Amino acid sequence: MAIENHPAVRRIIRLALEEDLGPKDVTTDAVVDSTWKGEAILLAKERLVLAGLPVFKQVFLEISHDVCFEDYFNDGDLVEEGERVCLLQGPLSALLGAERTALNFLQRMSGIATLTRHYVENVGYRKVRILDTRKTAPGLRRLDKYSVSMGGGYNHRFGLYDGVLIKDNHIAAAGSITEAVKRAKARVPHTLKIEVEVEDIAGIQEAVKAGADVILLDNMSTAEIKKAVKLVEGRVMLEASGGIQLDRVREIAATGVNFISIGALTHSAKAADFSLEVMTRKSSN
Repeated sequence: MAIENHPAVRRIIRLALEEDLGPKDVTTDAVVDSTWKGEAILLAKERLVLAGLPVFKQVFLEISHDVCFEDYFNDGDLVEEGERVCLLQGPLSALLGAERTALNFLQRMSGIATLTRHYVENVGYRKVRILDTRKTAPGLRRLDKYSVSMGGGYNHRFGLYDGVLIKDNHIAAAGSITEAVKRAKARVPHTLKIEVEVEDIAGIQEAVKAGADVILLDNMSTAEIKKAVKLVEGRVMLEASGGIQLDRVREIAATGVNFISIGALTHSAKAADFSLEVMTRKSSN
């Protein structure tokens, strides 16, 4: 299903418009005649990876089905500073009323995609996958994770319901890694992999012995990660995680881990810079 047609995304768009427009756009109603139509151009104000253009367009269509678009790029494309991304034509009241909400979605989503691309490019030729996390803006997870994929990253579990990740508090509650894995294996479908978060070599050894499918190496040094890779010898998949910055991702990828998960992709990405500029105006009469 196209991202803009997903029911959850449509609800998000309507809520965002309700938040911004309220009962009406008092400025546009006062300044712009309801018969005026026009064109506006969406410009990239910096080099970026585009993500969210279909969502951007859907915001306008929620206000008026008479808005038309001519796209010059697609999601996932690299756009250079100053390039035209999309031409919009339709009622000026709709173009002005939806502008800020549409840009808010596009700027956040493209910012996430752009940061993700930087991480992906920094690991070079290595097969390691860059993953997102659940550290997303409340209510915007589907958009945030879509944006990561547009930047060349991969999605970790979407929520608590579609993947098993035994973390430190689960281990504390169960009493040990061994007991936590045992209980998980007895209660979840065989189709779900069991991932365990560990903090040291002893934890890795216990998780392997308990039958974990994936081990998350939490906040380990590069030297410790190398030792972990050597220790497991490919018997389980390894995921490095915990405050991994862009300047360190290449050396971690070189250790031989399978995955690197990065919360910053979605919780610390800088919004990409766009502008929407009205070009022409004409009456419908």
